[in-house]
Amino acid sequence: MMCSPPGRFALSLSAAASVAVMLAAATVLLLFPPAQYGFYPQCPLYHYFHILCPGCGATRALAALLHGEIIEAFRLNLLTTLLTPVAMIYMAVHCPRVFKSQSFSWPQPSPSAVYATLVAASLFMIVRNL
Repeated sequence: MMCSPPGRFALSLSAAASVAVMLAAATVLLLFPPAQYGFYPQCPLYHYFHILCPGCGATRALAALLHGEIIEAFRLNLLTTLLTPVAMIYMAVHCPRVFKSQSFSWPQPSPSAVYATLVAASLFMIVRNL
């Protein structure tokens, strides 16, 4: 039994939910900065081994970006700060296509792109722990 591709309503609902979650997260980061509130999750890798993973500092970097502190965001997590505009552009280009009657499909990155991303994240982790 094959599953049919999701309908237009399901895609629209998925896109709307994604945007709503991102807006809610941005609101929480604006109202409750991670530097002042301790309810944000801690990285287990850093907590137990004192090693900064590629995502360590990402929450604080996003909060800094939302407050317009770009240099601070770069200091906290360079990778997240550089990838945030890419993610925003992706959402700005693809979300409207979902709500219109244009065809939409999730991008299928090539294996080389996946490996390059993993290598970049690994190198970033090694360099930031030197």
